[in-house]
Amino acid sequence: MSTQISGPETQSKTEIELQADRRTPATMRAVVYHGINDMRVETVAVPRIGAGELLVRIATCGICGTDLKKIHYGSHSAPRIFGHEMAGVVAEVGAGVADYTVGDRVMVFHHVPCGECYYCRKQTPAQCPLYKKTGVTAGYEPSGGGFAEYIRVMDFVVQNRGVVRIPDHVPFEQAAFIEPLNTVLKGQKLLNIAPDDTVLVIGQGPIGLMHAVLAMKTGATVLTSDLFPERHAIAARFGLTNPIHAGQENVVERVLAATEGRGADAVVLAVGGNGLIKTAMDAARPGGKVMLFAQTQHGEATFDPGAVCVDEKTLLGSYSSSFPILDEVTSLVFDGYTKGFDLTQLISHRFALDQAIEAIAIASNPQPDSMKIMLEPVFGQGGL
Repeated sequence: MSTQISGPETQSKTEIELQADRRTPATMRAVVYHGINDMRVETVAVPRIGAGELLVRIATCGICGTDLKKIHYGSHSAPRIFGHEMAGVVAEVGAGVADYTVGDRVMVFHHVPCGECYYCRKQTPAQCPLYKKTGVTAGYEPSGGGFAEYIRVMDFVVQNRGVVRIPDHVPFEQAAFIEPLNTVLKGQKLLNIAPDDTVLVIGQGPIGLMHAVLAMKTGATVLTSDLFPERHAIAARFGLTNPIHAGQENVVERVLAATEGRGADAVVLAVGGNGLIKTAMDAARPGGKVMLFAQTQHGEATFDPGAVCVDEKTLLGSYSSSFPILDEVTSLVFDGYTKGFDLTQLISHRFALDQAIEAIAIASNPQPDSMKIMLEPVFGQGGL
């Protein structure tokens, strides 16, 4: 059973240092993927680090939609330990590491781009060969590893801005949103939203809600669509006040009515599957943009090619993070915690590591009361 907590707490530096300084155990608990829908909480060896590397003790890790797709569709070999929306404390420092010390509070990216290759120069860093190489592991084939007590952060991640220090006033849970928010801001920049635009965001889970908030920050009018009224209530806390109740209303008609019949300047499809691509295209105005943000499974989809050609609608995608915007993202997360952008409000459930199977089940079957699901392997269930 999950523990509901009114809000995160930040441990004092002294407490964190005491925890990080204690002797690293030989074994740890981890959630191990053994095949499609086969997840097991097991005892495994704590990964050893080498020169230039860090060992980080995980405080919290969000369960991401991409983690769930790997679990349910078997796109990766087994065994593995997933999890990449993670934050914690540096427990060990490898030889030659000068920028980090034991006790540092950090969040960790599991991918980093080289910044120099063809794809990085063309501003598509997610296609960079180094970026495609996962540099963080809790054991087995590197796969992020945040669903465990400790992770090994490889040297190329440490050297390429993949480890971000967390200010003392910012909870680990807030910092864990740096990676997903980075992906969202990257997509928003591709849309190039203007203050006089109307934006439709389909889906008000954590990712869709962050898309809507960032679009609103540009001055645009933002409409949000979701099946669950409870999610619209959460969105309202962030100032999003144009909900479309998709189970009761026609989304396209609502958008047309709000835009003098034109349609939205930009539409973000923030839910998986291909069934809503037509809705997104129909809701966009001639010359508008439709972004696929959650369609990470390869396959086939049907859309009207005339809408792209004759109506000049742009269909585009955005995937993963962008390091050139990292400073902007960290500012949003760190400053936002006390200035109206408290992302911990998106957390609906917190689970201890031994309850991970239940956590994954809830994340896999979204309900009206479920948003971001967090695993907290170090500080215990709800115990930041």
